Amino acid sequence: MTIAAGGFGLGGILLFVGLAAAALLVHGGTGGREDLFDAYVWRVTRFTLLQASLSTGLSILFAIPVARALARQAAFPGRIWLLRLMALPLGLPALVAALGLIEVWGRQGFLNKALVAAGLAEPISIYGLFGILLAHVFFNMPLAARLMLAGLERIPAEYWRTSANLGMGSLAIFRFIEWPVIRGLLPGIAGLVFMLCATSFTLVLTLGGGPAASTIEVAIYQALRFDFDPPRAIALSGLQVVLTGLLLLLLKFVAPPPEEGETSGRAIRRFDGCQGLARLADRIWLTLALIFVGTPFAAIAASGLQADLARLLSEHAVHRALLTSAAIALPSAAIAVAIAALMIRTQRLVLSRRRHGMPARFFAGTIGASMSFILLAPPIVLGAGWFLLLRPFGDVARFAPLIVIAINALMALPFVHRVLAPAMVTHAARTERLAASLGIGGFHRLRWIDWPPLRKAFFTAFSFALALSLGDLGAIALFGSQDLATLPWLLYSRMGSYRTADAAGLALLLGILCLIFTVLGTAGDDRTRGSGT
Repeated sequence: MTIAAGGFGLGGILLFVGLAAAALLVHGGTGGREDLFDAYVWRVTRFTLLQASLSTGLSILFAIPVARALARQAAFPGRIWLLRLMALPLGLPALVAALGLIEVWGRQGFLNKALVAAGLAEPISIYGLFGILLAHVFFNMPLAARLMLAGLERIPAEYWRTSANLGMGSLAIFRFIEWPVIRGLLPGIAGLVFMLCATSFTLVLTLGGGPAASTIEVAIYQALRFDFDPPRAIALSGLQVVLTGLLLLLLKFVAPPPEEGETSGRAIRRFDGCQGLARLADRIWLTLALIFVGTPFAAIAASGLQADLARLLSEHAVHRALLTSAAIALPSAAIAVAIAALMIRTQRLVLSRRRHGMPARFFAGTIGASMSFILLAPPIVLGAGWFLLLRPFGDVARFAPLIVIAINALMALPFVHRVLAPAMVTHAARTERLAASLGIGGFHRLRWIDWPPLRKAFFTAFSFALALSLGDLGAIALFGSQDLATLPWLLYSRMGSYRTADAAGLALLLGILCLIFTVLGTAGDDRTRGSGT
């Protein structure tokens, strides 16, 4: 039954993406294919790979010490709020976050003003490759750190007691306990971050500074928006999928097999972060992360407080946008979590059979690939395809909410999968045989065996999906109207009409709303760490 449901879900994903692509090809022109590999495409391809590789490497290098510091320092005041702050970049539209970064790092930002006051002749320029890397690290370092933290917190408590009894130092603990876990997570995290950077659009358009800093995603947008050449857009999307797919395949081969340690489920207590030098180092890394992530939000808040918030909060359009954002974000997050959990369970069941031939392995591999490759289908391509498909049935606005919810759920699948898969696989390896031998199944297994240790992972996954859908501007940009306006779409409209004060106020409201949803979505973080997750 579960395998059949997983196959149905996989078929639905492929059908949704395939129909959108087919609609664009049918309704589009015939040009674009003969000049697909012209000089411009090669240039944007090289820049796409360069900036994505650098962004991924910087994000991972910054995330490792931050995640380790959070794992070692589990009880300092404000830890839960630091975790929630690090979830906020995912929830804001890229345009809003870019404006916050410009307020800090731009030519008129307070950082450059301080450097000029200190006598520096040429201040830092945020535009070009530096600005793109800065923005990508701002978005992806917190994501990578939280995913690594989830893996570190699943290390059995017995490991830490043994390391303390053996007198292992910080370097030895990292080498023999923490690094094997991080190394197993790195291919998946690096692949996810690379895809996010390779498919980045708004940040590159805002901070790129010109044609010299364009990516394949920008070329896809130009092919659809200005030339309306769907075959070229589809071909460029295929090129993007092939390039990123080759990297993911390489990462899959170099990924070590997961190491599942046995545990009695005791409360986790680490002893290696209590020494003076270790605690000082952790505080330095956490302070740097707080400053790096927090200052753009502080800049957004400072600009937003200058707006007429009382008038904005009294506007009917803002009320409708808030309700619409919540009505879209909540079902999108729930659908993403449900589909990801079903796919992970299906893949596990298929591969756990004693005899699984090539078809079973291919089916399981397709499920795993679909969780990542869906991120390479640009929302503008999916939205434009479904717009063309639904146009013969009358007013497309009637179907717009459902299409936006579906696209947002699909876009959140890679994040949800990266959170749930390690937790569910680890839990299944530890409990599946024992539960089967005791004859425990169905609701009783879910209530007493599965839910307690997996609760936190599900809360975290739901939080990621909720934040992504709440701040999405890609899908709603095609279907947005006076009758279907989310908070990001309303913010974008006010910016387009040069109502910058209102846009700053709406950006602040969106940040507060994202924080509220993040707090609700990460409620599991407040519980004890004794579950082994």
